[in-house]
Amino acid sequence: MSEIQGGCLCGAVRYESADTAITSVVCHCSQCQKQSGSAFSINLVVPAAGFRVIASALATYHDVGDSGLAVLRHFCTRCGSPVYSELDANPGVVAVKAGTLDDPSRVHPQLHMWRDSAQPWVEIADDAVCFPRNAVA
Repeated sequence: MSEIQGGCLCGAVRYESADTAITSVVCHCSQCQKQSGSAFSINLVVPAAGFRVIASALATYHDVGDSGLAVLRHFCTRCGSPVYSELDANPGVVAVKAGTLDDPSRVHPQLHMWRDSAQPWVEIADDAVCFPRNAVA
């Protein structure tokens, strides 16, 4: 049985992972705001080795992060749903978009990245773990 399962809005993309999540991250960077069409993106970080796309109509947008390294943003070619990202700055993991999970209620964000780019009307708890930019250099 897979620990994590999900897919896009139309069902053309399905994925699974036998591994548990490493962490969950709210990213407030401007690219995630544009990709999500919202103020932030909530991601479940899972080991890449255990992540498997099992039904795919994926396309990839080749983005560049603030570090100058590649960010591969995978999305459904049919419905446009962003599904997951791969970051050269963090090899060995994928960032799965929490809204694509079959059960997103299990996600409890553990940290906020790019806090400096957060919209001023987004409320972040005073005790939340925050990084002004990337969590890793």
